[in-house]
Amino acid sequence: MSFEFLKKWGLLGLVLFVAMSIIVGCGTVEQNEQGEPAENEEEIAETDDAVEEETGDQFPVTFVDDADREITIESEPETVVSIQPSNTEITFALGQGDKVVGVSDFDNYPPEVLEIEKVGGQDMNAELILTLLPDVALVTDYHYSTHADILEQYEEAGINVVVVGSATSFDDVYEKINMIATALGAQEQASAIIADMQERHDALKTLAEESITDKKKVWVEVSPSPDIFTTGQGTFMHEMLESIQAINAAEDHEGWVSLTEEEIVQLNPDVIITTYGYYVENPKDEVLSRDGWAEVPAVKEEQVFDVDNDTVVRPGPRLIEGVETLAELIYPEVFKK
Repeated sequence: MSFEFLKKWGLLGLVLFVAMSIIVGCGTVEQNEQGEPAENEEEIAETDDAVEEETGDQFPVTFVDDADREITIESEPETVVSIQPSNTEITFALGQGDKVVGVSDFDNYPPEVLEIEKVGGQDMNAELILTLLPDVALVTDYHYSTHADILEQYEEAGINVVVVGSATSFDDVYEKINMIATALGAQEQASAIIADMQERHDALKTLAEESITDKKKVWVEVSPSPDIFTTGQGTFMHEMLESIQAINAAEDHEGWVSLTEEEIVQLNPDVIITTYGYYVENPKDEVLSRDGWAEVPAVKEEQVFDVDNDTVVRPGPRLIEGVETLAELIYPEVFKK
């Protein structure tokens, strides 16, 4: 109401204005009581629903973990212990890293985990975990099958134990991300992560299908000589190579297998990928200097590359980085930017 209005009409005008406002308001209330909600009430209700969803009020939540157990988490967890590096990476990627109070002895990513309490690996430090008393403990199927008694102690102490099983494909990883997100109340973040991974992977597949006609055979070493191991079908590496139109030299094998140097040389790979540069100094030179390998195309052309092991075998969000790296190394003329 303006000053000019008050000045012109004085107190009487003000009283009349207030009275009219009350009458109009009563009319609106009366109409609502007759079962016809005002538009503004509908808008308020919609806004309340949006706010509730946005604030992550998704609890209690019930889901089935990878041990086929029905898990119910009553309220949003405030603290988490993760006893597997991949689960830790997923938790941080979901924006829940500030909740992590304990990680495995082998956690190395993201850098923040180096400052977090270490709680063991396959053999958990049960006493320490019970002292930390997290709301959620992300354990593995190995822990479930070998340390069921300890997991029972956690649950008796009020810890929600979630078993996250192993993964051998991108689809498996998406399932793990979704499950951990459900447990922690981060489904929206999970959808964004998965959508990004799928979009980037699909782009690689499309470009490879359109551009690559002469497929290269790739030999992958996940451990060095003399006990050389590789990855056959049913592994991330096999799926990655197939998706960029490369041939896995070990495609006739299943899972992680060991081959002799004589068997490998006979495969005549065009490219050799190693994944152990984090503990073997200069793996490329080691491969190039092997006796009897001089005529292998990959050695002759010095097409030997080391990649970050965690990005090609650890079932987490960084797998997509591993595929992109492999694509650039194997087909630089197509994928290198």
